[in-house]
Amino acid sequence: MGMSFVTLGLAAEFGPQGVAINALWPRTLIATDALNMIPGVSAANGRKPEIVADTAHAVLTREAKGFSGHCLIDKDVLAAAGTTDLPGYAVDPSQPLLPGLFLD
Repeated sequence: MGMSFVTLGLAAEFGPQGVAINALWPRTLIATDALNMIPGVSAANGRKPEIVADTAHAVLTREAKGFSGHCLIDKDVLAAAGTTDLPGYAVDPSQPLLPGLFLD
């Protein structure tokens, strides 16, 4: 929740100067080394970090004006950019994806 409030505050502060501030959240677990520290959680149930990179690219290459103060979800951003086929991002497509740790 803190990151969401910071995003809104920074967007309000820097928006008039043409700087867009947005937050990006993963819909599912992302297979990072940090995930290995959580007992009972396997990277096989997540997506590769490339999904976050591709999502960030989609956000950073769009016009900043008028697009600020949003809490974005990777899957939704990619869908809006025309990418809806996401199985290639799965670490192990045969395993079910677990939801991200910070989304309800």
